[in-house]
Amino acid sequence: MIIDSLDNASAYVNAHPRFKAAFQFLIDTPLATAECGRYDIEGDKVYAMIQEPTLKPKTEAKLEAHRKYIDIQFVISGEETMGWSPVQSCGKDLGFDQAKDCGFFGDVPMAWFPVRPGSFAVFFPHDAHAPCIGAGTARKVVIKILA
Repeated sequence: MIIDSLDNASAYVNAHPRFKAAFQFLIDTPLATAECGRYDIEGDKVYAMIQEPTLKPKTEAKLEAHRKYIDIQFVISGEETMGWSPVQSCGKDLGFDQAKDCGFFGDVPMAWFPVRPGSFAVFFPHDAHAPCIGAGTARKVVIKILA
């Protein structure tokens, strides 16, 4: 897991061959005014989803993990809290949907952290994460990167 400001994106572009395209999308796109929905960057290898989720309390958080994709979750507006645990420490497996590349766990996250506007979190397949925690709504981008 990585958490940082988009101002520091250049430090991460070489961490994965597809990160450069993902961060370039975040820098070049007028995210505050772009329509919600999917944006293909490199087809199914790298794509973005602009969303405006209603945030929920920590008591409703579910850890999720992906096997094929890395998530870059960037907050445009609102303050979102995200939970994290290493997948190998999760014991309450609620099942994995291969078609959606998403599995859930009933465990409580080991750590919580705020992700403020202009900041991002990167979750690798070994990172279980609980996004969309807080009050009100947020505007965010989730970039899916084929690992």
